[in-house]
Amino acid sequence: MINRNNPMNHLHDGDMARTVRKAIDGYFKDLDGEKASGVYDMVINCVEKPLLESVLTRVRGNQTHAAQMLGLNRNTLRKKMKAHGIKF
Repeated sequence: MINRNNPMNHLHDGDMARTVRKAIDGYFKDLDGEKASGVYDMVINCVEKPLLESVLTRVRGNQTHAAQMLGLNRNTLRKKMKAHGIKF
């Protein structure tokens, strides 16, 4: 059951989901019949870096707050930042 009071629930049917769906559909169209592979990792890698950067900017680089906002362990956040070359 969806909790209508949770502000995150609008993401399931909202602009972000539509934008991602449109981008993925465009990717498949651009393949022009070629076989796709590694789509999950490709999408996650495309989305993860700007997500981390946006959240870190919002919390002015406070990694503890960013990790809490993302629902990650702080060490996991630091590992992902290092993997993406993100410095704050």
